[in-house]
Amino acid sequence: MPKNRPRYLNLKEIKQPIPAIISILHRVSGVLLFFPGIPILLYSLEMFLGSLQGYTEIRFIFELPQIKFSLIALFWFFTHHLCAGIRHLALDLNYGLRLEYARNSSKMVLVVGFFITLFFGVMIW
Repeated sequence: MPKNRPRYLNLKEIKQPIPAIISILHRVSGVLLFFPGIPILLYSLEMFLGSLQGYTEIRFIFELPQIKFSLIALFWFFTHHLCAGIRHLALDLNYGLRLEYARNSSKMVLVVGFFITLFFGVMIW
């Protein structure tokens, strides 16, 4: 057993590589899309299609800035989950397994997700 092994695990000092961070964010975004994302989407769709009064309420609600920020966050969850999922599928097919490719594809997931979300944010504002 190595002697330089730490006795206590300090989570604040552990540096995760960027592929690990992307993988963790992929899981977190999937959970956040599942629980608050799907019920909010279904409830909004029900109100939107239910009646004219529901349609006007949804239009009014979607004009609020905090709701727009929430929509942008929800869209980032979706785009990040989609891009990271494509990356994971490529890794499953043995594309980009070398460390430098894995790091570059992780950075691409962040950049592509950010720019698509930025475009969506500009479109809804």
